[in-house]
Amino acid sequence: MTDTRDLALTALAPAIWGSSYIVTTTFLPGESPYLVALLRALPAGLLLLLLVRQLPPVALLPKIFVLGALNFSVFWALLFLSAYRLPGGVAATLGAVQPLFVMALSGALLGTQIHRKGIAAAFLGIIGVGLLVLGPEASLDPTGVLAGLGGALSMATGVVLTRKWQPGVPALTFTAWQLTAGGILLIPVALFALPEWPTLSTANLIGLGYMSLIGGAFTYILWFRGISRIAPAQISLLGVFSPLTAVILGALFAGEHFSTLQALGAIVALFSVWLGQQAPKPAVTKTAPVAAE
Repeated sequence: MTDTRDLALTALAPAIWGSSYIVTTTFLPGESPYLVALLRALPAGLLLLLLVRQLPPVALLPKIFVLGALNFSVFWALLFLSAYRLPGGVAATLGAVQPLFVMALSGALLGTQIHRKGIAAAFLGIIGVGLLVLGPEASLDPTGVLAGLGGALSMATGVVLTRKWQPGVPALTFTAWQLTAGGILLIPVALFALPEWPTLSTANLIGLGYMSLIGGAFTYILWFRGISRIAPAQISLLGVFSPLTAVILGALFAGEHFSTLQALGAIVALFSVWLGQQAPKPAVTKTAPVAAE
């Protein structure tokens, strides 16, 4: 069983990420997703670096940049590609496969035992998200499907390696390092995707401020804190809160229809989270924290 307070604080991160859709469509319509990703990660990372006043040791830099790529750069790039090539519901459902990847990687890299309740919870999460977001217009594009699965695998690998490579520093410091590294890696992607820098309005700046400070810095502090305290397979199940929040906010503020089938999906998704936390806490092979002196 997982500590309820740790679980609730960590679940707040994907719940806030679920607000990204309505914030983007309201405050950032037409802006390049790669520009939004860059301005979401890099300013937040640099701000946190100013607060913690601690740079990663040179020996840790390769691992920090690998984590920055997996958790931010590669993940967001593939996420946006799948969103462009697929209906939103299909992309979200592919993302819900992430807990299965996390379980497999946790067994391989952390020595955790996979339990039947965890597997059942992961499949229920996929079903719940599918009921929440899939519509009759759902269609499959091979490139989009590969991008969606690749994004889920990238984030899953990032979650497991973040647990495996925990340095002896606070979550705030670890978040600052990863956000900054991820932002740096996104610079060439944004420059390639943007022939010229757009003019940002006041509404754009408000949206970017929210995405960077709340949707970036604050949520990832909670997320990485949770990864250090909760088994990766259990924490990955919390991702269902992102599409759940997106659907609820869409119904409340954008006039989107919330059907009985979606309500059933929400119940199934929440049950999957509960079931996943009932699985025995995996016995993790201890790995010494990476020195950060």
